[in-house]
Amino acid sequence: MVTGDTMPRQELNMNRIGQSTVASLLSFAIFFTSNIVDAGEKLPVATQRNRTFREQLLRDPHRPGYHFVIPEGIGEPFDVNGAIFWKGRYHLFYLFETREGHCWGHISSTDLCHWRHHPTALAGDPDGPDHSMFSGCAFLDKNGVPTIAYHGFQAGMCLATSTDDHLDTWTKSPHNPVIPEVVLKDDPHYGIYSVFDPIVWLDEGHYYAALGNLYYLRSFGDNLKPKDAGDFLFLFKSDDLIHWEYLHRLYQSDRKWTAVDEDNACPEFFKLGEKDVLLFISHTRGCQYYVGTFQDERFFPETHGRMSWIDSDFFAPESLRDDQGREIMWAWIFDRRNESTIKKSGWSGTFSLPRVLTLGDDNKLQMWPPKEIEKLRYNPIEQGPFTIDANSEKKIDQIESNSLEILLEMEPDNADQFGVQVCASPDGEEKTLVYYDAIEKKLKIDTTQASLGEGPKSIESGPLLLKDQEPLELRIFVDKSVVEVFANKRQAVMRRIYPTRKDSRQVALFSQGGSTRVPRFRAWEMMPSNPN
Repeated sequence: MVTGDTMPRQELNMNRIGQSTVASLLSFAIFFTSNIVDAGEKLPVATQRNRTFREQLLRDPHRPGYHFVIPEGIGEPFDVNGAIFWKGRYHLFYLFETREGHCWGHISSTDLCHWRHHPTALAGDPDGPDHSMFSGCAFLDKNGVPTIAYHGFQAGMCLATSTDDHLDTWTKSPHNPVIPEVVLKDDPHYGIYSVFDPIVWLDEGHYYAALGNLYYLRSFGDNLKPKDAGDFLFLFKSDDLIHWEYLHRLYQSDRKWTAVDEDNACPEFFKLGEKDVLLFISHTRGCQYYVGTFQDERFFPETHGRMSWIDSDFFAPESLRDDQGREIMWAWIFDRRNESTIKKSGWSGTFSLPRVLTLGDDNKLQMWPPKEIEKLRYNPIEQGPFTIDANSEKKIDQIESNSLEILLEMEPDNADQFGVQVCASPDGEEKTLVYYDAIEKKLKIDTTQASLGEGPKSIESGPLLLKDQEPLELRIFVDKSVVEVFANKRQAVMRRIYPTRKDSRQVALFSQGGSTRVPRFRAWEMMPSNPN
């Protein structure tokens, strides 16, 4: 049940909506069936097929080992969903596909590194309102009951609850959809709101739900008025999770920070200190955030930042607050191999490493990996101090690996660019560069020579202004096809790489335009933690 404001109706272009929705679904619906075991298949045959597939995954040179990856099949989309800390365990959910449509998979961990698989949490009901489902969130209701709010495709915002300690069994609300989708021009709420990727939270005893605006933007297309373009969210209010009142837009974006073609999807809304944070994606530019204040049932953004700059490869963020008071987020990092390669490999769908979020004095998000990641380290090496001469390289002979963590400090002496080569072949034919650009004041990953084969050839860069005399502190995580870099606890960049040469495993430091001192260099190989 929904009540809401009224506004002039706009004429609906059904062809535009139909084509856009179908195109969107087709772009996501990569369906993988070659490893599905028929129910009537004899157990020994099924066991052998599973063993063969597992060994194929283990031999794959590009399948990450300590970033969580879907256990089998294709994850497109692979949005992180429903992150919640419950009875000592971190629970994450994710989108995946079966013959029946999109479902919510479920994993949990006690240490943020090793994940246990649970039964599928939510699946579509061909006879119910939600025959398929997309993204949403998890939260505790007023009675402390774990609750999921999700986007039931062509239904609206739906709810499900669980009362068991392991969150293995979820029961859908008989009131679904509690906020129905608006699909026809004779609906009284047509032109007011649409349903997409809900986030729900409690504030002063009231439930609030904010819904993404992608369907709204696509529905009206070229007929959008300037005030209706760009990113915003639709805000609803309820006292019982069943009856919802539409209030207004949670916030109104402008072009100071975001482009007119950016939407707001996969939102997360939480407090950090005295501020409120809205974490979200646009489908064109990936993960980003606002920091501001929620008051009088409106959000007022004060600062804006991004976690993806040249494309949308860092996508679909999700966060939780754990028992240590840490706000921890994950994201889906895209697989940029050719579609035929993905289908042949039998897997796609990778989570980023967890990032602990804090708020800096400038009201920008700071991020750093949690301490738990360190338990995966082994075979340590340490060097330094030493100096890298201007326009030269220093190879680290003690380590050759495509699964490692590097921790180092660098102090430039008028150097323009200084950093690390990873996954480098001995002749430099393949290499990935991680470095600080002192001219542009940016942290960069250069993948233009990362592979002789597939993968994006680009330079991703995030703004990072080092203070006067501040050294560059880098934590670099290489996990076969994933490179994640954290700098000075306040910036992070990510890229996918797909080296073709087996000897592209070397590490070297470099400095251009001036020398760079390295007080200490440390590195470890990293123990794989994926179940298969």
